[in-house]
Amino acid sequence: MESRHLRYALALAEHQHFGRAAAALGIAQPPLSQQIAALERELGARLFDRTARGVFPTAAGEAFLARARRALAEMSAAVSDAGRAARGETGRLRLGFIGSALLELLPSVLGGFVRDRPEVRLGLQEMSTRRSTAALLAGELDIAIGRGAPRGAGAEELVSVTVGRDHLVAVVGAAHPFAGQRGVSLEQLRGQHLIIAPADEEPVVAAWLTTLLGEGSEAPARAGGFTEARDVHTIIGLASCGVGVGLGPACLRVAARPDIRVCEVSPRVELPELVMSFRAQDRSPVLAAFLDTTRERCPGVSERLERGLGARR
Repeated sequence: MESRHLRYALALAEHQHFGRAAAALGIAQPPLSQQIAALERELGARLFDRTARGVFPTAAGEAFLARARRALAEMSAAVSDAGRAARGETGRLRLGFIGSALLELLPSVLGGFVRDRPEVRLGLQEMSTRRSTAALLAGELDIAIGRGAPRGAGAEELVSVTVGRDHLVAVVGAAHPFAGQRGVSLEQLRGQHLIIAPADEEPVVAAWLTTLLGEGSEAPARAGGFTEARDVHTIIGLASCGVGVGLGPACLRVAARPDIRVCEVSPRVELPELVMSFRAQDRSPVLAAFLDTTRERCPGVSERLERGLGARR
């Protein structure tokens, strides 16, 4: 028994005439009659009564047709579901990201992806660059977005692409001496209690700050000259409390509050790049669809993605 036999039986029940059913199916009448007869022999039951008034299902035929309709509907749904999964319209995407990615990158990329593929199940988790890299290598994430390219064992298994660039700003409370200044110098920052990302979770940023502020900048950290904050909102909040001077990306202006001031750092200092990483061997259609959305919404990413993927082939 094949799916065509089910379609033949359903067409015959609908048209109640071999000739009309054959015409609707686009086949000749004799083959249709032969196939229905063969189906009845296989089932060991007469499915249709042939009368002068037309062809009508028997009790066995009615039972068979009810199942046949459901079977064909399931087959059609299976084809549709397979196609949607292959196009990345269904499935699961697990994404780990640093908090600052929510200020500019993700509202565009993730927002567009959710609108285009509302049936994809999303697993979203804010986490440090180090944690998201480890989770990605362990197969617990599909994509990680962090500050700077992943480092350490296993990083060679990843494709990492720059998806954003930003520069350093300082954040202070409204009562801080810097609040009335449009900018601050690196020399001024070296004398301040700084609010920065934890070194163990954002190693690229920590190494960058050590280089920027001088090798001796580690000493104030041991003496209590640094306060660690895990995301830009905490940096802003602590700065507003007068704890110290927060350092973060310029995009944090999006989350600025009336009780803080944002100062440019002079000379202008470029931050480590915002980087999106995924496993080179991951062939998930949902991942491919997310990368397509990223290409559309992030200028220059398409070429960098092709270079990164080409290097892993």
